[in-house]
Amino acid sequence: MIIALDGMGGDHAPGEIIAGALLSLTEFEDIHIHIYGNEERMAPYLKDHARLKVIHCTERIEADDEPVRAIRRKKDASMVRMAQAVKDGKADACVSAGNTGALMAAGLFIVGRIEGIDRPALSPTLPTIDGQGFVFLDVGANSDAKPTHLQQYAIMGSIYAEKVRGIQKPRVGLLNIGTEEGKGNELTKAAYGLLSEAPIHFVGNVESRDILSGAADVIVTDGFTGNMVLKTIEGTAAGFFSMLKEVYGSSLKSKLSAAMVKDDLRGLKKKMDYTEYGGAGLFGLNSPVIKAHGSSNANAILNAIRQARTMVEFDVCGTIRRTVGKVDAE
Repeated sequence: MIIALDGMGGDHAPGEIIAGALLSLTEFEDIHIHIYGNEERMAPYLKDHARLKVIHCTERIEADDEPVRAIRRKKDASMVRMAQAVKDGKADACVSAGNTGALMAAGLFIVGRIEGIDRPALSPTLPTIDGQGFVFLDVGANSDAKPTHLQQYAIMGSIYAEKVRGIQKPRVGLLNIGTEEGKGNELTKAAYGLLSEAPIHFVGNVESRDILSGAADVIVTDGFTGNMVLKTIEGTAAGFFSMLKEVYGSSLKSKLSAAMVKDDLRGLKKKMDYTEYGGAGLFGLNSPVIKAHGSSNANAILNAIRQARTMVEFDVCGTIRRTVGKVDAE
């Protein structure tokens, strides 16, 4: 199995990207990593490894580049070359911590969309209180959505939860302002009926206050709403840990208390750590494309590669293709 990796994407590239690649080669003996990027800049971090190949690229897509224009003009950019390798069958999946919009454009225009999927969805796995986590889509690939798009998101999320996360009969919920069937706007009302008919275990509407409590294994919504919910969760978590740090550092007594519960606090932080869940999958493409967090460290890259590897191993894209084909036939 060959995983293509964007060595120049992300806040901590190329050092942390390469460190994550080397960790993955140690953990998984059945993968090869092809890392795309500026060989001179990557050289200080590289180590000789039989299953690591470096492909030199002269360009890089920056965080502030306009996504579609960058993909079309920077033909020798690491992200473009990586996606093209997947398109050409030279790699089975790809991972990047770079520009999200550009990666979505590369996935759509280079890797290509599965026939029957109208719009791919960006889907991270977010933590829950019980530590199980849930698949959340869409979080920003498409600001607007139709009811059929939400049905497709539900099918793709359910397949991913079962194949990659190992959840038997994953519970799929529709994000809404109430749990009753008739609640919501025209989009969610129409989507409710379609999700009820889809080949998934649909558990109905889920309110945003319940998503971290494990109300469902997969939660679907439009990209505009999903992106706001995602950033609210991220901001709340960051604010909570900041307040904890302030409280435990305010006095000698508080510092002593912090020392006593240090291991418990570390456990809590680990449970809420995005790096433990890999990246956000771009579901609906012909091959696995994983968007790692822009601030990914080596551990986050390792888990993003783990995610890509599992998607290839269990043929998630093929299963999505076959399932959507059956729904369209009906």
